[in-house]
Amino acid sequence: MGILFGTDGVRGIANIELTPELAFNLGRAGSYVLAKQEVGRPRILVGKDTRISGDMLEAALRAGICSTGADVLTVGIIPTPAVAYLTRYYQASCGIVISASHNPVADNGIKFFGPSSYKLPDEVEAEIEELVLSGTKDLTRPRGTDVGRVYDVKEAENNYLKYLMECYSLKEDLYGMRVVMDCANGAAYHVGPELWRRLGARVIPINDKPNGVNINERCGSTHTDSLLKAVVEHQADLGIAYDGDADRCIIVDERGNELDGDYIMLICALDAYRRGQLSPPSIVATVMSNIGLDIALRRENITIESCKVGDRYVLEKMQETGSLLGGEQSGHIIFSRYATTGDGMLTSIKVAEVMKRSGLSLSELAREMEKQPQLLVNVSLENKDEILGHELVVDALNKAEERLGEWGKLVVRPSGTEPLVRIMAQGSDRYLLEEVIDSIKKAIEKAQRL
Repeated sequence: MGILFGTDGVRGIANIELTPELAFNLGRAGSYVLAKQEVGRPRILVGKDTRISGDMLEAALRAGICSTGADVLTVGIIPTPAVAYLTRYYQASCGIVISASHNPVADNGIKFFGPSSYKLPDEVEAEIEELVLSGTKDLTRPRGTDVGRVYDVKEAENNYLKYLMECYSLKEDLYGMRVVMDCANGAAYHVGPELWRRLGARVIPINDKPNGVNINERCGSTHTDSLLKAVVEHQADLGIAYDGDADRCIIVDERGNELDGDYIMLICALDAYRRGQLSPPSIVATVMSNIGLDIALRRENITIESCKVGDRYVLEKMQETGSLLGGEQSGHIIFSRYATTGDGMLTSIKVAEVMKRSGLSLSELAREMEKQPQLLVNVSLENKDEILGHELVVDALNKAEERLGEWGKLVVRPSGTEPLVRIMAQGSDRYLLEEVIDSIKKAIEKAQRL
């Protein structure tokens, strides 16, 4: 990744790292790069989540875009996947979302989607980044009537809802289904409950009153305690937790048990396969997925294509293999028949379809997988590449994999943002996992002393 762009756009502490000046220059550079081949006045679609810094960054971004002669289509507070879809729907040159997803309120981010609604390729991000770093003052500066204008697209949310309704494939609606929905005080606070009401469900929303500073605050897909309790209290059939920008979701069964993205992929993959709708018979999951998912899917002759952590890598592997379903434990799931990116609301209605079609409860559907114990340890390490390549560490890793065997799993992943390495081991014996990780830690410590 570059200096500005990470795996998911440009992120940082709003007004400190991600400043209005940077947002202005990203607007100028991004609109120039993504619209320079177009004839006529380009249009850039902009949406945001509910965090307080969104207004400030949006104002700067709009100014930067308009200064190049492009028009801005503002769609207001709306999920990230909605920006992806609406960019293509309105035939915009690109879409931009201002959001830091599940991060705390102090953070924010700016992420671009191309005209086909896919995230930008690395080379295009690199071109934008180079322009921002070298300075945008020499870019075109139209005058008079050629300066860009801002248009408020009031029907955007409704058009996104219509699209999601079209993705719902059952003839019967969800009448009688009781759903508790944690909106994370984020972008799903209105569109989420509205979608499920239109589908006929009885919706009990929680954390649906954003005030600019309570996004993701002890709620949403990364903090499900309040949702677990609410599902049991309301005797709901299903609990759903979206994150701040609603590109992911975690579900909760009727007994108050949390089911992560591995369970979601299992439920949807088995349903599609048994109906002859999973061709090729494979899904994509990251190296962090639980080995229990592999075991459950192998019983049905469904294979798992593995990839690095990050939804962009999931999508790349899906495009490479032709897989129709892929995702992460975090609940970021991609259904390539319907979308180009993870969409928490699409994911949740696909789970509801399986429940309605099968007549089974979530706890019954989840029984098809037995999760294996998983142990994750972070080890501080400055010179990560050198130490991980040391013969002592390599030997320890090889021996660890031998001990874990065919139905065990070992992942050693250097952090991209911190001076540490993450060691994850899975298998049926937790004591063995502890021994394996301890042996790797000792090898790392010894290599550092040499």
